[in-house]
Amino acid sequence: MSRVRAWLAIWLCFLAAPAFAGYDEGLAAYDKQDYATALQEMLPLAEQGDASAQYRTGVIYEALRRGAQDYRQAEFWYTRAAEQGHADAQRYLGNLYSVGIGVGLNYRKALFWYGKAAGQGDARSQYNLGFMYENAMGLAEEDYGQALHWYTKAAEQGHADAQQHLGLMYELGWGTVRDYPQAVRWYAQAAGQGHVGAQNNLAVMYEMGRGVTQDYRQAAFWYRKAAEQGNAAAQGSLGDCYLLGRGVEQDFAAAEKWLALAAQNGNEWARARWNALLADRVERK
Repeated sequence: MSRVRAWLAIWLCFLAAPAFAGYDEGLAAYDKQDYATALQEMLPLAEQGDASAQYRTGVIYEALRRGAQDYRQAEFWYTRAAEQGHADAQRYLGNLYSVGIGVGLNYRKALFWYGKAAGQGDARSQYNLGFMYENAMGLAEEDYGQALHWYTKAAEQGHADAQQHLGLMYELGWGTVRDYPQAVRWYAQAAGQGHVGAQNNLAVMYEMGRGVTQDYRQAAFWYRKAAEQGNAAAQGSLGDCYLLGRGVEQDFAAAEKWLALAAQNGNEWARARWNALLADRVERK
């Protein structure tokens, strides 16, 4: 019996080896953007019912982007893989339907497939699902309770966008009671990952003393982090910090610099502040 099992194992490995090799070769070709070779290697495996190959075939067709036909093929192969429970395929299928490029916009289908992937613990699908519930995409109205639920699931896995949105929901009291300390908690986690919106929001919380002890130094610190990433609101607020000497040494040159940047990036409040500062400088001369 043991000899039979050994030969059976060898035989199965022999059968599986070409498929595995083709899959790896397909991935290597895809990484080189050689989509024709990638498709040649991956498509036979997909046709044999391999869910991972079906998903990858969908990715290849989507990457081709030569027309609607490629997107329809991507939809076809994502669906084949998604129906076998492939979480990445379920998310990609949700992406196609939520954007509607080449396949037609269909929020209900997007909700369905994001829900399938989210239920398997896919953090990006959990975030996408939360976003759709928050913004009533495919729904009669917003469902903040469901948005909060799915943002929390994704945020607990370290998804920065979900952490930022979760912080906002706690700050505004959407789907839950208003809870500034919880808002600060989630903003801080996203800000620590470099999320520019969360950095700006965390700075506001420190400046206003919401959920934390008021701390202008911390406010200026996080405004700078966001401002250096190009956030116009943070640039204006950082300019104001320098103008007033809050959390930093008063510095009119630095104030002008950051207010000017904010104004260039469309911050009208900062533009007015900057113009007033320039006028004051002329008067001082």
